[in-house]
Amino acid sequence: MTGITEIAKKTIRIGALIVVSPLVVLYWLLRPVSREDSLFAGFSQTVSLFPGLLGSYLRIAFYRCAMSHCANDSYIGFGTLFSHRDTELHSGIYIGPQCNIGLSTIQRNCLLGSGVHLLSGKNQHRFDDPDTPIRLQGGEFTKISLGENTWVGNGAIIMANVGRDCIIGAGTVVTNDIPPGSIVAGNPGKVVRSRYAESKQGATT
Repeated sequence: MTGITEIAKKTIRIGALIVVSPLVVLYWLLRPVSREDSLFAGFSQTVSLFPGLLGSYLRIAFYRCAMSHCANDSYIGFGTLFSHRDTELHSGIYIGPQCNIGLSTIQRNCLLGSGVHLLSGKNQHRFDDPDTPIRLQGGEFTKISLGENTWVGNGAIIMANVGRDCIIGAGTVVTNDIPPGSIVAGNPGKVVRSRYAESKQGATT
C-alpha cells in the first residue's frame, strides 16, 4: 500500500509541474527585466489562490522551480504568501493557510498554524529621522531561521531566529533569538519552560 501511495504522489507531483509549467516559464522570462523579489512576490500571490490539497501540490511544484529550496513533501496552505525568492523550505514542513513568509529558512518537520508571520528580521524599516518619511528611510532584510521540529501556533509573529524543537504559542511575538527546546508565549515572547529540562526530569523520576 505504501508503494502505491508513493507512486500516486509522484504522479500528482509530475502532473502539478506540468500544470504550472506555463507560469514557471513566464516567471523565468520576466526575471531579467524585473525586480527579482517583487516579481517572485507577485507570482506567489497568484499561486496562493489555488484551493485544496491540489493547490498545495501546485504551489510546491512552482516553488521548487522558483525558490532557493523547496522540498517536494511539504504542504503550503491556501492564501499563504512568500515575499523573497531566497527562502528555503525543507522536508516535512506544514504551513497553514493565510501565512506571510519573509526571508527565512524553515528547517525539517516544522509546523506553522494559520496566519503566522515570519518577518525578514526586525530591522526592515528605519525610523531614526523624524523629518524623512519612514517609507524613504530604507531598512535591512535579515534571513531568519526556524529550527527543525518547531511548532508555531496560529497568529504568531516571528522576527528572530528560533532554535530546534521549540513551541511558539498562538499569538506570540518573537523579537529575540530563542534557544533550542523552548516553549515561548506572550508579547514580547518569553521562554516559559524548556522541553529539554522536562525531558531530563522525566527520565530521572
